[in-house]
Amino acid sequence: MSEMKYTETHEWVRLEDGGVAACGITDYAQDQLGELVYVELPEVDQEVAQGDDIAVIESVKAAGELKAPVSGTVTERNEALIEEPGAVNTDPTGAGWFVKLRLGDAGQLDALMDQAAYDSYTAGLD
Repeated sequence: MSEMKYTETHEWVRLEDGGVAACGITDYAQDQLGELVYVELPEVDQEVAQGDDIAVIESVKAAGELKAPVSGTVTERNEALIEEPGAVNTDPTGAGWFVKLRLGDAGQLDALMDQAAYDSYTAGLD
């Protein structure tokens, strides 16, 4: 599995086999949101552009969106989150993934932050 990349809007993306990338929100984001109570996911085969809203997230504190960290086509959605959105709180970068995308432009990954850059970025937010 390759390393994760991060956006300034607190999404993560991890390249998996065959040009497909898993996406979700970071531990920082789930911590800021609090307990998730509702998740609305995009349809499989939906095409998204980098920065598009692709999922709706509601927590006890706020509502927000998951933005596409890269452009691509939705190949899979994490159906388990519909029944148990709290999985994002307990394992945001594992069982709490939202969607998998077939990459439209793998070069977009190069413009995202690595772990050290993201840690530095979030440290400046507190």
